[in-house]
Amino acid sequence: MKVSDYILQRLREWDVDHVFSYAGDGINGLLAAWGRADNKPKFVQARHEEMAAFEAVGYAKFSGKVGVCAATSGPGAVHLLNGLYDAKLDHVPMVAIVGQTNRTAMGGSYQQEVDLLSLYKDVASDFCEMVTVPEQLPNVIDRAMRTAYARRSVTAIIIPADVQELDYTPPAHAFKMVPSSLGMAQYAPVPAAAEITKAAEVLNAGEKVAILIGQGARGARAEVEELADVLGAGVAKALLGKDALPDDLPYVTGAIGLLGTRPSYELMQDCDTLLVVGSSFPYTQFMPELDQARAVQIDIDPHMIGMRYPFEVNLVGDAKETLKALLPQLKRKKHGAWRKKIEKDTARWWEVMERRAAVEADPVNPEYVVHALDALLPNDVILAADSGSAANWYARHLRMRGTMRGSLSGTLATMGPGVPYVIGAKFAHPGRPALAIVGDGAMQMNGMAELITAAKYWQEWEDPRLIVAVLNNQDLNQVTWEMRAMSGAPQFLPSQAIPDVPYADFARSIGLDGVRVEKPGEVESAWHRALGADRPFVIDFRTDPAVPPIPPHASLDQIEAAAAAIAKGDSDRAGMIRQGFKAKVQEMLPGGHRHGDAPESRGGADS
Repeated sequence: MKVSDYILQRLREWDVDHVFSYAGDGINGLLAAWGRADNKPKFVQARHEEMAAFEAVGYAKFSGKVGVCAATSGPGAVHLLNGLYDAKLDHVPMVAIVGQTNRTAMGGSYQQEVDLLSLYKDVASDFCEMVTVPEQLPNVIDRAMRTAYARRSVTAIIIPADVQELDYTPPAHAFKMVPSSLGMAQYAPVPAAAEITKAAEVLNAGEKVAILIGQGARGARAEVEELADVLGAGVAKALLGKDALPDDLPYVTGAIGLLGTRPSYELMQDCDTLLVVGSSFPYTQFMPELDQARAVQIDIDPHMIGMRYPFEVNLVGDAKETLKALLPQLKRKKHGAWRKKIEKDTARWWEVMERRAAVEADPVNPEYVVHALDALLPNDVILAADSGSAANWYARHLRMRGTMRGSLSGTLATMGPGVPYVIGAKFAHPGRPALAIVGDGAMQMNGMAELITAAKYWQEWEDPRLIVAVLNNQDLNQVTWEMRAMSGAPQFLPSQAIPDVPYADFARSIGLDGVRVEKPGEVESAWHRALGADRPFVIDFRTDPAVPPIPPHASLDQIEAAAAAIAKGDSDRAGMIRQGFKAKVQEMLPGGHRHGDAPESRGGADS
């Protein structure tokens, strides 16, 4: 048995069933071992190492297992980095296996020689090791897997090409040998009883309780529902926790933050008590004023506790087990004016979303595209949104229910993971439909090539449905609007305008299916066609770049700045866009229209 054979054997023993990768001579030994191992674990060939990493992230996010990716030395290892940082920042367990030049060539400025230990020192800061002799295995693999699981982080194993070809010899019962063992027991830490009591005292004293949950609360759905009922609270969700609690519960206010909802914004503005469960949501300005609320945080990671807000009690523990210990000490609150206001605000928000989706646009309103999808989604669908304005509509218009899952690049907010995420999801759950909502910029950057990966593998999936919805507005739209609203600058066409590409035609050219939609009346039928397709399907929606992704905290001054920027740079469309603002801003902005009141602005709604 060679070292490369043993590596694959040990991965199988860790229940690794897929490795996302791209070939290169720095891992030739491993590739040969895959051939000898009858392709177990399955080698999934991406079109680019960054896409392999993203697919492994998607696999890990939607399976709960460690994602494993592999790449050759030099450029292959470099290409993995963006996907690995996406995993690191979103706390996704990942193991990267990368090749290196032969030990005899190290330090000789050899072809594709990169100092990988230095390069990976940050992204794999919890564990990054180079294997130089066979006896280092199995300890290095076991520690990489165990650390990735335990710390929800990225680890890396660097294996020189000549080491891969050596005969495997296990560590001996001898000095300076490190034997190892498989497996990692499940555990769920719970804070000390005295800390639980302190937290209960804070929550019991509050009259207007707000709860903010993130992905760390995903395994505690029943406990969070009971918690909200006992405290008469509303629940807002960080985007990584969008699927942690269903949106059809009347007290769930939806997403929080720049891409969030108005009821989530008002929940935080008006509460006197805050409980954060399993979230490191970074934007303090969307939380209560710093002296407004008494606050408690629950997080399993002591490194992430106590940040973002002056919490009175910080509980380090598993969300589910900590809430189980906390709930018996909480006093039931009456569902009075506070809870009724939350539910009324949330119901009105969905009415506003319906009206925003109905606003006319040229040619199609992107909000209508996503809003029309909401009611059609299968209850077991897996969703991904790419970074950009597509993430706004994913955050605001799609309601999680049933066993739906969804994610995006939450912390790195990198462009391009939408399509590889759902490809990774299909390998984790081949019997479930998957759907990605991506902008045309992200589709051109990464998505088109990765359709080739879908074309290569889709016939292996029990449910062949993988839908890619491209919001094609020929504009890098999120940055365009950020320039307008935050800088008062007009659209800079050389940087923002991108070519129109026939995405559906490309899909059909490689054996998939697709359709282009250029009229609002074609939207629903396109969704029905895609959801009923017998193979991956691309919908090319020609959407209007003039529909603004207005954040819930935006001021009318910012809207005035945006309108002025449009008038400076887009004079041919300024009149139409300004008129559209009336409907789009209606009931959305603090200080704007509220239930038909006059706008509180020097220039009125038109500005």
